[in-house]
Amino acid sequence: MPSTYKYLVLLLFVLTSCKNEQKSNSDEAVTPDNPTQTATTKNESTSISQNNAINGGLFLPDDFKALVVVDSIGPSRHIAVRDNGDIYVKLRTDKGTLGNMALRDTDNDGKADIKELFGGYPNDGTFATEMRIHKGYLYFSSELRVYRQKLTEGKLIPEGKPELLVIDQFPIRWHNAKSLAFDNEGGMYVTFSAPTNACEDQKATGNDPNAIVKGENPCTQLDILGGIWKFDEAKLNQTQADGERFATGLRSIVGLSWNEEDNSLYAVNHGRDYLHNHAPQYFSEWDEAVLPAEEFMKIKKGDHFGWPYSYWDHFKNKRMLAPEYGGDGVKEAKQYASPLMGLPAHWAPNDMLFYKGDQFPERYKKGAFIAFHGSTNRTPYPQAGYIIGFLPFENGKPTGEWEVFADGFAGVDVITKMADAKYRPMGLSEGPDGSLYISESKTGKIWRVLYEGDAATFGETQLAKMEKRKSRSHIKMPVEGKDKLTVK
Repeated sequence: MPSTYKYLVLLLFVLTSCKNEQKSNSDEAVTPDNPTQTATTKNESTSISQNNAINGGLFLPDDFKALVVVDSIGPSRHIAVRDNGDIYVKLRTDKGTLGNMALRDTDNDGKADIKELFGGYPNDGTFATEMRIHKGYLYFSSELRVYRQKLTEGKLIPEGKPELLVIDQFPIRWHNAKSLAFDNEGGMYVTFSAPTNACEDQKATGNDPNAIVKGENPCTQLDILGGIWKFDEAKLNQTQADGERFATGLRSIVGLSWNEEDNSLYAVNHGRDYLHNHAPQYFSEWDEAVLPAEEFMKIKKGDHFGWPYSYWDHFKNKRMLAPEYGGDGVKEAKQYASPLMGLPAHWAPNDMLFYKGDQFPERYKKGAFIAFHGSTNRTPYPQAGYIIGFLPFENGKPTGEWEVFADGFAGVDVITKMADAKYRPMGLSEGPDGSLYISESKTGKIWRVLYEGDAATFGETQLAKMEKRKSRSHIKMPVEGKDKLTVK
């Protein structure tokens, strides 16, 4: 353990050069640029423009609409909606003791007119993520702690000092989000993500700039990171020694959810980066842009999903040996668990919600919505993601297809760099009436999505325009060589 601690302290100095997201101060509605929209008629384009203005900048399937609940409360992460409609937001701040925001609509116009900061705990990093309501408590996390506060009927702000449930005893690192899920039997699942791509070992790599980067073998980060730990949801002052390592080999998980349909834990995993940078002999710049997959997974106790020794190739539908451990893009790593399906590379799935309400058409019930925060490192190809996706389920399993449910967050089609995107989808929560709430991380804007059509007739016709959006630069898979950006 001491050697691991020393490693993380050294790693902290390296990672301080990483830049946080840039904050946008604009309060204007998004007006996406549609230079490549050639498949729609003039009337369709006019209809889309009108729909866009109505929906707070979002493009949604026909008969859905979006209301802007609040425009800009500051950089934010996850959200939770109470059964009376109150909204709780985890803010991205490492200053002071007020890291949460509570919102209430008192005149029923759909907009929050009360906004109150609260907290009473030290903010320790901008990757503070979680906000959950469970059994009458508001659970939330900083980068190094998990807390809860009791909710009181009729009162917006939880009463009393936050109870400290879980303590991360190690220094702040990259990918330090503490996402939560509950199994309804007293178990609380907490993510401890890994701060590297593939447990890189520069000493073993040597000084040759053309050498394939090597990984530490075995990777000591897996002793305390790269996994999910299970804790008691009500016990105070727990450390990892008090918890149980539930699953391992998971690089970075921000979206974690318990599915009550099959009483199982699900997650969306961020795949690693830098295949080309670490092994240019085997992987091109295009390979690096489209590989490896982000993973949608069902997690069972004892599962090992192969990080850092492997990655998931969603084109081959196979787990491949990582180049840092002898892989060449051909060798498989069959000994590790597989995801339910692979998702587009580097899209950064940051939240996941299984829809349980009755407001949306039946096809959405029991399926999974995913907030794709958007890529940062697909250069020289355009950045991609920045949407809310949907995974349909049949017979308790995903069909293997994914859909665009909400687009327009970025405000532009061709995203050269992450800072070009006006908004980045982040959090999801279901309201008491079955509406879907969406948060974004740059300014703290929150949308509420409702359905106003005939649910019995909703189908492929209503979804057709959303399917066409897959041809857009920030959603489609780039063509090798052809879609490279011209860097000025």
